[in-house]
Amino acid sequence: VQLQASGGGLVQAGGSLRLSCAASGSISRINDMNWYRQAPGKQRELVATIPSGDTANYADSVKGRFTIARDNAKNTVYLQMNSLKPEDTAVYYCNAGVIATGRWYSKDYWGQGTLVTVSS
Repeated sequence: VQLQASGGGLVQAGGSLRLSCAASGSISRINDMNWYRQAPGKQRELVATIPSGDTANYADSVKGRFTIARDNAKNTVYLQMNSLKPEDTAVYYCNAGVIATGRWYSKDYWGQGTLVTVSS
């Protein structure tokens, strides 16, 4: 199972970006799909999470600006980021709890990270 993230880049404050993360491989089921971020010199933090069949939740710092969504048919999770601020600058990582084909337990997988830079 692999997660491939894309969509990062450089944007001015107030702008928007959309991140995508596609899971591939022998997948039986995907549980939670999440976006984390890690800014320089800081710990990785959870930005948004969307469980399978449940409502999304967000970090207070991004509520009202970011929207997480998933397409189960494509095994893909998205993060729409609006009204971006310089403090949103970080490497963004997707993460998912995946039950691979032929297995009964869920395992965490991570994407490779995509850099988002917001200029002031």
